[in-house]
Amino acid sequence: MNYIQVLTIAGSDSGGGAGIQADLKTFSALGCFGTSVITAVTAQNTLGVRSVHGIPIAIIKDQLQAVLDDIKPVAIKIGMINRAAVVDVIETELKKYTADIPVILDPVMVATSGHKLIAPDTVEQLINKLFPLVSLVTPNIDEAVILAGQPIHDLKDMIAAGKKIIDKGAKAVLVKGGHLIGPIIYDVFICGSDAPVTLESTFIASQNLHGTGCTLSSAIAAEMAKGKTLLNAIKNAKDYISRALQAGSDVKTGKGNGPLNHFFKPLKLIIQ
Repeated sequence: MNYIQVLTIAGSDSGGGAGIQADLKTFSALGCFGTSVITAVTAQNTLGVRSVHGIPIAIIKDQLQAVLDDIKPVAIKIGMINRAAVVDVIETELKKYTADIPVILDPVMVATSGHKLIAPDTVEQLINKLFPLVSLVTPNIDEAVILAGQPIHDLKDMIAAGKKIIDKGAKAVLVKGGHLIGPIIYDVFICGSDAPVTLESTFIASQNLHGTGCTLSSAIAAEMAKGKTLLNAIKNAKDYISRALQAGSDVKTGKGNGPLNHFFKPLKLIIQ
């Protein structure tokens, strides 16, 4: 018997709402056993990021090898990568890992507060070295603008940007439209040369949006680890996000942008 083991490679959020902390909460809430490789430590709270400290490359490599050698994941989520050298380590170790498993890349570049979380030269490294290895890239509007090299103002722009990201080597992309505020939130899913799929969700008024992107990508990884197809995993993850946002919308945490309620209806740890 085994737990469903899912790995997150990301940065630590001292405020507990995003990054490694949000990933592990999401895995647990969806019945999976989470492991982690920490790429950077941030000093942040609900008001913003104060500072970022990159974990030494040798330690990142050792964490990654330790997990992959022993607690073998059946899905991986990659979040904050703030330096090109971290990309190199992840690329090398993923190529060594023989399991054919889904890998979800959330290209974290800018915090909700506006704090930049990635070095400029790292963006091209993400595209060139990790896009070919991952199953899905999940940029928000701001990240898709950087990756596609074009402005995004509406759904049509989201589709065009998604196609450009596919052209740059991504196997599949989910362009998240939460930053385009309206009564309906649109996300665009494109897989290879298939026609774009537009996914709709109702806008939820809340000041507690911190960690939404981290949580969504982690939920997709967890759902795929449980055997869902990519599109169904995305749909299930979006439903989880909506309910977590709704459950946490009226809760006050800190003085600023608070977290979701990850544990509104947690599953027991699945053993199979």
